[in-house]
Amino acid sequence: MHRVEEQIARLIQEIDYDEVSRLFNTLSGGKRLRAKLVLKIAKDHEDAPLLAAIVELIHAASLLHDDVIDEAMTRRGVASVNATDGSKTAVMLGDILYSKAFTELVVFDKLVAQTIAASVTALSKGEMMDVKMAESFNSDENIYLNMLYLKTATLIEAAAKASAILAGKNAATHALYGKNLGLSFQIIDDILDITSDAATLGKPAMNDFVEGKCTLPYIYLYHALDEQDKHRLVSLHTKELSEENTTWIKEKMTHYKTIEKSFELAQKLSNEAQIAMKDDVELVAILETMIKRSY
Repeated sequence: MHRVEEQIARLIQEIDYDEVSRLFNTLSGGKRLRAKLVLKIAKDHEDAPLLAAIVELIHAASLLHDDVIDEAMTRRGVASVNATDGSKTAVMLGDILYSKAFTELVVFDKLVAQTIAASVTALSKGEMMDVKMAESFNSDENIYLNMLYLKTATLIEAAAKASAILAGKNAATHALYGKNLGLSFQIIDDILDITSDAATLGKPAMNDFVEGKCTLPYIYLYHALDEQDKHRLVSLHTKELSEENTTWIKEKMTHYKTIEKSFELAQKLSNEAQIAMKDDVELVAILETMIKRSY
């Protein structure tokens, strides 16, 4: 990971603009999940740290744009760029990171570059779908999971697949692993948004629903409720939740076990990925850590 951080620092320095360096240094690196995947799958390839750095720049760019779209004032517990420097600056910083990543990507084999580039198109499409879906209450699990795959899982899938191509390993099984890891990772995130407190999350609890996101626990809850309660749940969508309504939603979720049902799907996806990578202890360990995390 030290070599990845060195590559990221080099790429940012090459942009040759102090304002970009300053702003990028305010960003939290996060878990570096995508970079760790690249390093574990293509650990013996000399270009793995650069590919990992490129993927992390793309991920950072997508988060900058996400924060603008969601009007988020914090990211991982610290003030977002759009909170400190404005939405225009956040969007432009994201654009710079995207373009720098693509500039570096052209040095790789065509199939590796295409894999990463295609995922960015899918990711952007997923972001647009997410925004559109927030306009009304969505109760369709398949529509939600498709958006989740595009917005979150595709870049993780691409990182795993591209690094497998780089290392001469089975691209298809690694792509399945990355896809399922990405989906289960986000489903756990959706659960934690409901079950964790604001201090742990670095943002208000149950913020997804307030922002218009109907995640799996809400979708499963909707289908379990009677007509009167369905109407109440839908009426709360995109509204600031009072303590009474927050308690009501959580009590209903507990009663109908919608958190547990969501976790079961995450576990099922994780198990499929573990089977695909049964001979790789390190990749299986990532799945096990992810499914048990509390933040």
